[in-house]
Amino acid sequence: MADHRTTCPRCGAELSAPGVWSNDYQCAEHGPVVPVRAPANHTAEGLRAAIGGSAVPVWAPWPLPPGWLLTGIRLAGDERQPARAAVLAASGPAPLGGAADLLLVSEEPGVGWGAHLAGVSGLDPGSGIAERPAATKVAIDGHDCAMWEVEGPQDRSVFVGEADARWLWAISWPQTSGLLLHDHLQLVDLRGTDLDLPVGAMSPRLSV
Repeated sequence: MADHRTTCPRCGAELSAPGVWSNDYQCAEHGPVVPVRAPANHTAEGLRAAIGGSAVPVWAPWPLPPGWLLTGIRLAGDERQPARAAVLAASGPAPLGGAADLLLVSEEPGVGWGAHLAGVSGLDPGSGIAERPAATKVAIDGHDCAMWEVEGPQDRSVFVGEADARWLWAISWPQTSGLLLHDHLQLVDLRGTDLDLPVGAMSPRLSV
C-alpha cells in the first residue's frame, strides 16, 4: 500500500492535511509548512517519476564516484503542484574508508528542509554566509558554484550554496566524507536527462 503521509520539513513531525478552515498543511509546532512527501517508489522508474514532478533542480553527483549508487529521493510540496524542494540521496565508499551517505537538497527559500536535515537552526543559511570566503566549489554545467561550510553536528559535514536561484545543501555522513566536496564534485540536474540511473538500497537518511 502506498504511503501518503506528509511530514514537516522543519522537524519531521506528521502534518495535518488541509481541511475546511485551511488550504495549508499544518505542523503542530511550526504552523503552515511545505509538506514533505513520503519517499518515492524506490526503483529506477519511481526515481524517474519523482524527478519529473519537481519544480526545483534534482541535483546528483555525475559521474557518480566509483562504487556509488543513488539511494532514494523525496520531494516537498503540495501533491497538486510541482515540488518546491527535492532531496536526492547517494551512497558509497567514503574517501577515508567505510561507507558514506550524501544528501543533495535543492529548495526554495523559506522551506527549511535543508537546515533540518543538516541539524542546524533556522530556515535558511542567510545572505550573510557569502560575506566569508567559500570553502569549496562544485561544478554545474561547466560553471563553478561556491559552497560555504556550515557548522553542524559532529557526525556530518554540511555545505551550502546557491544554484538556479535555490539553496543547494550538501550534507554527508560521516563528517570526513565532506572531502568529496573538495574533489571538485560535478553535479547534474536529473530533470530532462535520460541517464541510466544506478539505484541502490534506500538510504535511511531520507527517513528523518
